[in-house]
Amino acid sequence: MADIYHPAQPTPALVSRPQVRTDAPDEYLQLTPQGAAMWTTDPAAATPFVSMREATRAAARLPGSLRAYGVPIGGELGRRILH
Repeated sequence: MADIYHPAQPTPALVSRPQVRTDAPDEYLQLTPQGAAMWTTDPAAATPFVSMREATRAAARLPGSLRAYGVPIGGELGRRILH
């Protein structure tokens, strides 16, 4: 009998902080080697997380006023970051 169960693969993700102004670029979380949080507008320089779960957990640990979210890495950005 064929094995029909295939566990889901984790989706790599970033933590994003959308800007209130629509003309401002979104910012992405960049963790320093010491663990300090910085923000960058370059998603390729942001800290990638191994899964949406880990990115969401990191976003939830930030102050609520930052309104940060986990966002999946996909498309060309995913190819640049993950390879």
